[in-house]
Amino acid sequence: MTWTVGFDLDMTLIDSRPGVAQAIDTVAAEFDLPLSGAEFADRLGPPLASLLVEAGAPEELVPALVARYRAIYPSIVSGIPAMPGAQAALAAIQARGGRVLVVTGKHAPLARLHIDELGWRIDYLAGDLWSAAKATALREQRADLFVGDHVGDMRGARAAGVVAVGVTTGPCAADELRAAGADVVLADLTEFPGWLATQLGAAVAG
Repeated sequence: MTWTVGFDLDMTLIDSRPGVAQAIDTVAAEFDLPLSGAEFADRLGPPLASLLVEAGAPEELVPALVARYRAIYPSIVSGIPAMPGAQAALAAIQARGGRVLVVTGKHAPLARLHIDELGWRIDYLAGDLWSAAKATALREQRADLFVGDHVGDMRGARAAGVVAVGVTTGPCAADELRAAGADVVLADLTEFPGWLATQLGAAVAG
């Protein structure tokens, strides 16, 4: 039996906080805005435009801020590491002939830069999708489960009717992930290969 497994990107597969903080601080300085990159990076998950508004950026400036951020972003990609266990998690799926999806709120071309930089083989990438909107890609690709660090990821999995796997490597605690519909919560992706092996074994036995 093979499974199709979807993953969120930021704070699930990659630790993008340092790079995001750097890019936001640069944009804030250029536009003379009181935005804190560190505080911004601690709330990763929702779309960039929404986070900017929540952080106090004037709405009329948001399109220009987003454009400048995206122009800066490629320069920080090489400094963004994979999360602990990410490579092994992907390998555990692929070793069983499974498919790997990345379904993320990050702008798709920027997400692709990370995947290419890390040398990951991904079967399908969908970007610019947040929360329940992720369900569209998960259903179209016939995902069996979705792994993410944010309550929005759990809502996306529930909306798609797939197994929701939470990891506590992002801004949301285990109880928040469970309340949003997580079927299982792992500390991080280092626990994923063992959990997956158990699930596949149970499915075959059944």
